[in-house]
Amino acid sequence: MPDPARKAGLRYRYRRFQGSGASLAFTGAIAFEPWYKPFAMNPLAADLIAVLVAVTDGAPRVLTIQDGRALPSGPFELDHRSLQSGLRAWVEQQTHHPLGYVEQLYTFADRDRAREIAGRAISISYLGLTREGPASGGYEAGWQGWYTYFPWEDFRGGPPAPIDAIATALRAWADAAAGRNDRWQRAAVTFGLEGRDWNEELVLQRYELLYEAKLVAEARGTLPAALTGQPMHADHRRILATGIARLRAKIKYRPVVFELMPPDFTLLRLQRTVEGIAGRPLHKQNFRRLVETQALVEETGAMAADTGGRPAKLYRFRREILAERAVSGTKLPLARG
Repeated sequence: MPDPARKAGLRYRYRRFQGSGASLAFTGAIAFEPWYKPFAMNPLAADLIAVLVAVTDGAPRVLTIQDGRALPSGPFELDHRSLQSGLRAWVEQQTHHPLGYVEQLYTFADRDRAREIAGRAISISYLGLTREGPASGGYEAGWQGWYTYFPWEDFRGGPPAPIDAIATALRAWADAAAGRNDRWQRAAVTFGLEGRDWNEELVLQRYELLYEAKLVAEARGTLPAALTGQPMHADHRRILATGIARLRAKIKYRPVVFELMPPDFTLLRLQRTVEGIAGRPLHKQNFRRLVETQALVEETGAMAADTGGRPAKLYRFRREILAERAVSGTKLPLARG
């Protein structure tokens, strides 16, 4: 029987043939019988969740509802033409903010991390990049700084204050287990402890480790929110961590940062935007050299007067470069120290 029938999860049976050789004639049909349970017996819901990011004055921000406690979201419904059209409809209904650039982020379906409903829920998340605009509506929509949810992730001014307390709590968690050395090694690598390098892309791994150690509110943790960040509904903070990690990785190999920039900008504003996303300070001269040598931007001929100092040149992104050649992102020339 053809493989597609097997892949479709169907049982099959043959009807009889008559004749032989070249005169073989098919006298019946192949009947397919489903071997899976009917949908009504196995209820499954799909939630569409948006991580919509903007950077304002160097501060990365995320669009939320419920006064910062949830991400814009809603169920996938039969009248939605596609998953993405359903997502756009929910975001615009809940926030009155249009959804521009968007890409699918990740799908979560963990039984022990799902919200408490009858049946099973799948969370299909998307990452969107935009510029901050007014948010309104009856869902308490607004923009929140993403370091409100992950205060240990911002190294722009040096190691953030929560790191020491988190390290102490993780040490106690490791010491309480039989495999204490394995636990501590994971914690040290993930959080850059004991002289290890900090990897800004491990946002999700750090949050998951804190969840496993029961240090965050979603896992009924005991550490205060000032150390472990503001909690969110269901798995929304986990999804936000995934979006931050994706964006931090992607700015290194694609120039998506320009989706967050106004049409005209200074190089300093561009640097502050990248630093805000990465949570790391960048070496100013190396950053500018990288941007200019890759021909990512071009001068507009105008000057910005609202810099608080000397007027600075205004630049714009050269979008034609995407058609000219494969182009990388910023490569994050990190500042020493």
